[in-house]
Amino acid sequence: MKNDFEFNTLAEFLDHFKDEETCRKHFAAIRFRDGEYCPHCRHTTIYTFAGGKRYRCAKCKQDFTIKTGTVFGESKLPLRKWFVAIYLLSTTSKGISSVQLAKQVGVTQKTGWFMDHRIRKAMRENKGQLFGTVEVDETWVGGLAKSMHKNKRKTQGTGGVGKVGVMGLLQRDGPIIAGVISGSDSDTLAGKIHRHVEPGTRVFTDTWRGYNGLHSHFAHETINHAVCYGKGDLHTNSIESFWALFKRGYIGVYHQMSRKHLQRYVEEFVFRFNRREDLMQTKFSDVVARVTETGQLPYKKLIA
Repeated sequence: MKNDFEFNTLAEFLDHFKDEETCRKHFAAIRFRDGEYCPHCRHTTIYTFAGGKRYRCAKCKQDFTIKTGTVFGESKLPLRKWFVAIYLLSTTSKGISSVQLAKQVGVTQKTGWFMDHRIRKAMRENKGQLFGTVEVDETWVGGLAKSMHKNKRKTQGTGGVGKVGVMGLLQRDGPIIAGVISGSDSDTLAGKIHRHVEPGTRVFTDTWRGYNGLHSHFAHETINHAVCYGKGDLHTNSIESFWALFKRGYIGVYHQMSRKHLQRYVEEFVFRFNRREDLMQTKFSDVVARVTETGQLPYKKLIA
């Protein structure tokens, strides 16, 4: 979306969003860009209370604020704090922990963790179809068996035993689609490829048997990593670079990603990767726009 401001640093960002009223007007302009409406019944005639901070629907008569029905919910935190948190999470290449975000924003660690996950929810991508040349690979997330309590160790099987799988599909010079998977069998891996890749596309994978049978719908080529990492343009180096960035964030910033919330962490990294060439203000405004469409994420649901 078009921005009427520019910033390259946090200082410039704070200079622009200098107070709560500036943030509220910016959010209202994004949320009502196609016209005002009631978040309860979608009616398009609403009344604004004096001061412009509360609204009332002409049809259902319910009151609401600019945050009602969004990821912000009825949060009592100022929008300016939310904006700073969005800026930090959307522009730092390896993410920011809830501890550091809490310090930067000026909230408790518990609140910072809650803000982190609400913003990640708004970062979720609309998954389309990939085409051209697509690299596919999986990675496994979790602690080393030697670091686990003896009763929790699982030592039989492949390197993914006791860990959670994440599968990525990366279009050369294009976007990536990634998500948590339940296993590395053919039904799971091939199923994801059939769902997210156009038929006839060149698909590069390693030689894992879970990718067998793709040749009937795709120009499938494999690379045996036990022999070499690539041959000409046949390689999976691009998707492996994404995993390297993801793992640096996992190890160096978050230290741990619970199985329950792992998908949101993955979507955070996917969002930033797909917008790696975008200006800071573009990424920021994109997340703010998504906040208006994503719906609420109650704290009770996060910890359930």
